[in-house]
Amino acid sequence: MNVSFDGIGSQVMTFVNNADAPAAVGVPVAMLGSGEVRAAATDSVFMGVCAAGDKDYVAVQTAGVVTCRYTGTAPAVGYGKLAAAADGTVAAKSTGREYLILAVDTAAGTVTFVL
Repeated sequence: MNVSFDGIGSQVMTFVNNADAPAAVGVPVAMLGSGEVRAAATDSVFMGVCAAGDKDYVAVQTAGVVTCRYTGTAPAVGYGKLAAAADGTVAAKSTGREYLILAVDTAAGTVTFVL
């Protein structure tokens, strides 16, 4: 039997994409100003993950299950803290926000968690 978490509890919002630190698909994002987001800075808490977009606007998933690339030590399944990391990835960090981590694929370097 295969397990799928796709689409569970998804909530997606549209924001203005910051020109100086633009978000791209799969990258954790942070609020910058009223209705505007940017790629989250390294070691910062993020508010969602970019699901689609272009240089002007992005769709950001703010709730539900997402999969991101991770950097460093593989996060553990269960509740754990994640923060934004370099190159649009996430990392297991004590400075991060706590998420329910559902799956870790060490071969692909991805982590699936609930926002």
